[in-house]
Amino acid sequence: MEQIKIGTCIPGTKAKEWLPHMVKAGFETVSLNFHMSLENTDLKELAKEVKEILGDSGVQVSCLGYYCNALQYEEHKKTLEYCIDSAHYFGAGTVTTFAGALEGRPVEEAIPVFGKVFGDLAKRAEDNQVKIGFENCPMGGSWNQPTCNIGFNPKAWEMMFNEVTSDNIGLEWEPAHQLSQLIDPIPQLKQWIKKVVHVHGKDSSVDWDLVRRFGVFGGVKFAYDRTPGFGDTNWRIYCQSCIWEVITEIFALRVITTRFIMATGR
Repeated sequence: MEQIKIGTCIPGTKAKEWLPHMVKAGFETVSLNFHMSLENTDLKELAKEVKEILGDSGVQVSCLGYYCNALQYEEHKKTLEYCIDSAHYFGAGTVTTFAGALEGRPVEEAIPVFGKVFGDLAKRAEDNQVKIGFENCPMGGSWNQPTCNIGFNPKAWEMMFNEVTSDNIGLEWEPAHQLSQLIDPIPQLKQWIKKVVHVHGKDSSVDWDLVRRFGVFGGVKFAYDRTPGFGDTNWRIYCQSCIWEVITEIFALRVITTRFIMATGR
């Protein structure tokens, strides 16, 4: 049985600055992430520099993340293609992103576009022997008015994976994003775990007293980010579920000020 490893997510633009400290701190894996733009980063060159820093430490790059809206913006799709083509330079088997959205329009209206865009990208991922993982963060959006990511809710996942049936797309799943929707994360994880390719583990605490007093549209924050183990998620069952299913790509733990990863090999 593979053992869960502890790692961290870092901004790709800060890789050279942060990586030596992460290796020294004892992290076993790293995930390199970009948000909406690569900021003119040459990924092949970055991979070379990252490998020089990691040396013989045994630390692996588990994931290359580019979080964007490939449904709305053609340049985002092209950049995501570049990331899929470049993941092998880092030795990463997973590229993580958002599922995209038609901003301000209901989720179901985006599904045909999702099918076209990620049908192509899934084939590209298959050709490059990588998997695409959709982070389950609402990004401040809702079902009827999403921002940049429709992939935050299980109803959307059913529609997405019916539209694109490829085994090379799945979920980058995190319990905190589900708790903020008042969804019990553990039963959901058990149901969807075969589609999970990468996991963030930031926890959350729901203040049910505030929910009862103000509801979820009352302008009151009712879910608070927590370090794993200090929120409402049962981490014993969480970890057991991942180990039993041999989740291999990334099991990422996120805390309030940084992100940690627990990784196993599939």
